[in-house]
Amino acid sequence: MRWIWIDRFVEFESGKRAVAIKNVTLAEEHLHDLYPAFPIMPMSLVIEGMAQTAGILVGETRDFREKVILAKIRRASFDGFVRPGQQLRYEATIDTIADEAAQISGTVYCDGQVLGRIDLMFSHIDQNMSGLNFPQENFVFTEDFKGLLRRYQAELKQEAGGRRQETE
Repeated sequence: MRWIWIDRFVEFESGKRAVAIKNVTLAEEHLHDLYPAFPIMPMSLVIEGMAQTAGILVGETRDFREKVILAKIRRASFDGFVRPGQQLRYEATIDTIADEAAQISGTVYCDGQVLGRIDLMFSHIDQNMSGLNFPQENFVFTEDFKGLLRRYQAELKQEAGGRRQETE
């Protein structure tokens, strides 16, 4: 089972910026593991949500032809915690992108307030210089991940069609 830590994209500007949301619910078992009497979302999972948002942004810039993995957390700082019933908003921006890697700046909001900042580095592992060979299939970008982006694109197309009908 692969866990996805974002629910949907709300903005996506190819090669530049992506915004995704995650609704935190009491039904998520991991919320009860840290402090059973005070359920909160572990910050490691908040970082993973940003990594998934940013990773899809980086992967999409090359049409998901390359395997993109999180290589380094350059910075992760938080002020507060996330409780059930709250909504996270991940905003990821590409700072630099090259054949072998990408750097991302991210801000995480919780119910509209800044929760933290996360800066990440991603590696395009097919471009690695160590000479390692990886499987041909893209094990990073599964249909589940690409489906999040396709759903967002379909929603945009549907909205555009509705606006076109209203103006006619």
